Amino acid sequence: MPFLPEIVTGSLCFAVGGVLAWAYLRAQARQRAREEATAAESLLEKARRQSDEILRESRLRSGEESLRLRSELEASFATRRAEEDEREKRLNQRETLLTAQLERITQEEQALHRSEASLSERSAVLSQELERVAQVEATRLKQLEGLAGMNRQQARDLLLKELEAESVRDAANLSRAILDEARQKAEDKARAIICQAIQRYASNHTNDVTTTSIVLSDVDIKGRIIGREGRNIRAFENATGVTVLIDDTPNTVVLSSFDPVRREVAREAMLRLIQDGRIHPNRIEEVVVQVSQEMDQTITRLGEEAVAEVGIAPLHPDVSRLLGRLHFRRSFSQNLLRHSVEVAQLVGLMAAELGVNIEDAKRAGLLHDIGKVMDHEISGPHALIGADLIRRHGENAAVVNGVASHHFEVQPEGVIGILVNAADAISASRPGARSESMDTYLKRVERLEQIGMSYPGVEKCYSVHAGRELRVFVKPAELTDDEAYQLARKIAQRVEAELQYPGQIRVTVIRETRCVEVAK
Repeated sequence: MPFLPEIVTGSLCFAVGGVLAWAYLRAQARQRAREEATAAESLLEKARRQSDEILRESRLRSGEESLRLRSELEASFATRRAEEDEREKRLNQRETLLTAQLERITQEEQALHRSEASLSERSAVLSQELERVAQVEATRLKQLEGLAGMNRQQARDLLLKELEAESVRDAANLSRAILDEARQKAEDKARAIICQAIQRYASNHTNDVTTTSIVLSDVDIKGRIIGREGRNIRAFENATGVTVLIDDTPNTVVLSSFDPVRREVAREAMLRLIQDGRIHPNRIEEVVVQVSQEMDQTITRLGEEAVAEVGIAPLHPDVSRLLGRLHFRRSFSQNLLRHSVEVAQLVGLMAAELGVNIEDAKRAGLLHDIGKVMDHEISGPHALIGADLIRRHGENAAVVNGVASHHFEVQPEGVIGILVNAADAISASRPGARSESMDTYLKRVERLEQIGMSYPGVEKCYSVHAGRELRVFVKPAELTDDEAYQLARKIAQRVEAELQYPGQIRVTVIRETRCVEVAK
C-alpha cells in the first residue's frame, strides 16, 4: 500500500492541528473569562463606591432633617408655652375680677337687707296712716251725702253719665278729625294719581248719537219699501228682526229694535236697498244676508282693534266678538266700546302709578261693561253677568273680580275693582261724554231733595251745581254739631244706595245759629 504513510502523516497533522486549535480556543476563553472577571470586579467596586456615597448623603440628609424637625418642635413648644402663660394670666385676671364683683354683690345684698328693713318700718307707718285716712274719708263721705241729698251710688251714676256724654262728644270730635285728615290725605293722593292719568290720556270728546231714522230722498220710495199689500216690509221685518215704522212724517222711515246690532244691520240694509232701487223679497233677503255677514266681520274687527289699541294679550275669540258688539250700544249717548277703551287706558295709567299689574288692570277696564251686551238676555247686574262670562272663557281671578266689583255688587278683593270704578266715573263724567234727558235730570234732582228732607231736624234742602251738590239746612235747636256730621254721612250713604248718577254728589249739612236782638 504505497499511500499508507501519507495517510498516516496527514492524520497525525490533522490531529495535531486540532489539538493546537483546541488549546488556542481554550486559551482565548480563559483570557475572555479573566477580562470579564476583571470588568465585573471593576463594576462591583464602582457600585460599592456609589452605594457608600449614597449612604453618606442619606445620613447627612437625615441628620439635617432631624435637626430641622427638632428646631420646629422646639419652636412649637415655645409658642404653646407662651400661649399657656397668656391664658393663665387672663384666668388670673378674670379670677381677680370675679372676686371683686362677688365682694360688691355681697355689699349690695347687705344694703338691700337694710333697705328692706327700712321699708318694712315705713310700710307699717303707712298702713297706720291709710287706716286713719280711710276713717277720715268715711266721715267726710257721710257728711257729703248729707249735704248733697244723695248716696254714693247715685253720685257715681250721675258722674258716669256725665263722663259718658263727654266721652261720646270727644270720640265724635276725634273721629271727625281723624276721618277728615285721612280723607284729605287720601283725596290728595287719589287726585294726584287721577289727574296724572287724565293728563296722560286724552280721548275724543265727541258723542255718537244712536239714530234709527232713515231720511228718504224721494217720497215715492216709501211705497216701494212697503210693497204690494205690504209684502216688502214684511219680508224686511222677517229677515232683519226689526220693526219698520212708516208714519205721516215726510221722507222718514223709523227702525225699532231692542238689539242694536240688528238695528244697525237693518239700517245698512235699508240704505243699500234704497240706493240700489231694487226692492223685492228676494233682493231684501240677499242684501240682509250680505250685510249680516259683513257685520259679523266688522264686529270681530272692532273687538280685535280695541284689544290692540289697549295693548294687551289677545282675548278669547267669543269674548272679542262680544266686545266688538259694544260699538253699537250707547249709555247716555256715549259709545260703550270707546268708553271701555278709555277706561282701560285710564286704569292702566293709574295701576302703573300704584305698582299694580298693568295687564290685569287693562283687561278688567276693557271688559268691565261687556255684560251690557247680554243683559237683555240674562237677568242680573251687568257687572256680575260680564264677570261670569269672562270667568267661563279663562280670565284670571283678579280680572274677574275687577269686573264684578267695579259697581261694588261684590266686595273688591284687590285694588283693580276700585281703579275700574274710578276710571269708569272719570270717563262718564268728563265734559261731553254723556248726556241725559231733562226728565231724568229733574227726577234725579227731585229724588235727591226728597232724601235730604226725609230726616228729622232738616229745615230745607237745595240741589245745586246741576245736581252735583245737595245742601241741607238743619234746625240748630234740634241737632248738635256732632249729629249734623253724622247726618251728612247718612244722607251720602243713602244717595249712593238709591240713586244712579254720573260722577259724585257732595252732601253739605249747614247748621247755623242766628242771635237777633233789637236796640230800642
